[in-house]
Amino acid sequence: MSGPAALRPFVVRAPASSANLGPGFDSLGLSVPLYTTLRVTPQDRTEVVPLGPELAGTPADESNYVYRAMELAARRAGRVLPPARIEIETEVPLARGLGSSAAALVAGVVAGNELLGRPLDDEAVLDVTAREEGHPDNVAPALFGGIVVATLDKLGTHYVRLDPPAHLGVTVLIPDFELSTSKARAVLPREYSRADTVHALSHAALLAAALAQGRLDLLRHAMQDYVHQVWRAPLVPGLSDILEHAHEYGALGAALSGAGPTVLCFHDQRDSTATLHSYLSGVMKKNGLEGRVQDFPIDAVGTIVEREG
Repeated sequence: MSGPAALRPFVVRAPASSANLGPGFDSLGLSVPLYTTLRVTPQDRTEVVPLGPELAGTPADESNYVYRAMELAARRAGRVLPPARIEIETEVPLARGLGSSAAALVAGVVAGNELLGRPLDDEAVLDVTAREEGHPDNVAPALFGGIVVATLDKLGTHYVRLDPPAHLGVTVLIPDFELSTSKARAVLPREYSRADTVHALSHAALLAAALAQGRLDLLRHAMQDYVHQVWRAPLVPGLSDILEHAHEYGALGAALSGAGPTVLCFHDQRDSTATLHSYLSGVMKKNGLEGRVQDFPIDAVGTIVEREG
């Protein structure tokens, strides 16, 4: 792309995401309608402008993670990133297990690609972002929306996108404390038994199949996990309680969202979630925590680009 169209301002909006969903460790995720938004205005010098309380204290220069993500697109394309003003806003709470870094990364790579005239196709954008994160389970749904099963290996990044089953919604419990992914990964064992490995493989396969066929009745069983949740439970007060009992209060299934501390419950959108909200709020209170409980549909669109003018 060249000429006036390439110089017009544009907006990139990338959604939050919830990864793993129980047994789908580093390979399964869905898109949540909380957004990181970039407003990009081509000009003769680069400006990076973080806006809003969530981004207070983040770098207002080229060391900003979003700008570095834009440079990833330029490096993959073998090009030099043109100067621009980049305004950054986000609704995604940081370090809560809702893919805040993935939303920033995807938004940045897509914005860089757009600024360059889209030399990278969607598959290349996915590969760039997945390799930067080290796993595709957040970036894939942030990019494509819906529910995504994805793998990352030396041959490439491969994915299957699923439309959300009818009536499937999510309820998220977002505690008011941060938990870094590095800390949550540090508690995981280096090796797993054959029994735990078979359990993980069989339940991840069942979960993907249940989501593909809309078998909401299987989610509670398919979302069982011994790979990461049992090890991370001490870092998230109340998690074990929710995983064991949330179905008694209307949840179709429950899981730690990404590395936590957010907990995700599936619900049937045709049913009231009042009892589930009350239960989750009670678990927080019992553990001396503050936070919020919210219902969301699954975002089916993913990252969008809108040209202005």
